[in-house]
Amino acid sequence: MRKILLALIGAACAITALAAQGDPQPTCKMCPGTYIPKAEVDAYVNKAIAEKLTDQQVRDVEIGKAHIGIGVVHRGKLAAPAPESVAEHDQVSEVYHIIEGTATLMLGPDITAMKRRPATLETVRLFNGPGNNGSSIRNGVSYDLKAGDVVVIPAGTGHWFTKIDDHITYLMVRIDPDKVTPLKDEAASRAYLQKPAR
Repeated sequence: MRKILLALIGAACAITALAAQGDPQPTCKMCPGTYIPKAEVDAYVNKAIAEKLTDQQVRDVEIGKAHIGIGVVHRGKLAAPAPESVAEHDQVSEVYHIIEGTATLMLGPDITAMKRRPATLETVRLFNGPGNNGSSIRNGVSYDLKAGDVVVIPAGTGHWFTKIDDHITYLMVRIDPDKVTPLKDEAASRAYLQKPAR
């Protein structure tokens, strides 16, 4: 009997909590969906290789409570990490989906010798917002990445490629709840792909 009574009280609490929420509405009312064809992603990879680019923003989309950025990154061979190459973003989280290649990536929140990235950098202004670089990660955890792997990097977490075997190419999803990055639509993406790098 006591179990039944506790179950009924729990159900009543759940119903009360749902009723208190009212009638939830979409957080992005009447927002369109966004489609990015493989051919467009491939065009970004080809542009990265031809013009020796690393990070490119394909889209930056309004989803109501946040912006979502879609980037394509291509990095060449790396025998040892460059100085002060640990990256950290204050407000933007990132998800990597590895398309091809292999590399070692270290993650961790305890970054040594942090130095603010200039606000004028293209990556800060357009891709991942304000943040820092550092010289290493204390007690970081290393992951050997390969095609198909997924990595989630919360805002404030250091990420550091310590080795890239030949190259690595990955799709990046940037989660920007504070909307610090500007929107970029399909027309802007097309225009970007048609122009050579600066």
